[in-house]
Amino acid sequence: MDLLVEGVDAWAATIEDKPGALANVLTTLREAGADLKFVIARRAADKPGAGVVFLTPLQGDDEIAAAAQLGFNVTHSLHTLRVLGADAPGMAALLTSKLAEAGLNLRGFSASVIGRQFVAYVAFDSAADADNAAEVLKKI
Repeated sequence: MDLLVEGVDAWAATIEDKPGALANVLTTLREAGADLKFVIARRAADKPGAGVVFLTPLQGDDEIAAAAQLGFNVTHSLHTLRVLGADAPGMAALLTSKLAEAGLNLRGFSASVIGRQFVAYVAFDSAADADNAAEVLKKI
């Protein structure tokens, strides 16, 4: 099975938990030229009135400057892989099982299917774990 496995920088920011907060962030980044491939946002359970947004990629000076003004930073403690491939039943179970067999603990996992392809974002606590995971996943 051919999988494309690549490391990506995840960016994160805190936003207000109110209508339009996420739309404002995404609109500002779009206007700066960002072509985002992944966005996940949710309330921050430990901070009433706040939410958190994770996204990728941000490239180029204009996008990064706009992101910085919105409070985004590269998450140095979140080491993320993007995994792309042909979808098949049980793909998420296969990926996570192989990582578990290798003794790799996941910090986060998000996946989706579009047409016949899947994309998964898998996060780890260390760069070494992400590197090891990339080797494991490339062997599937």
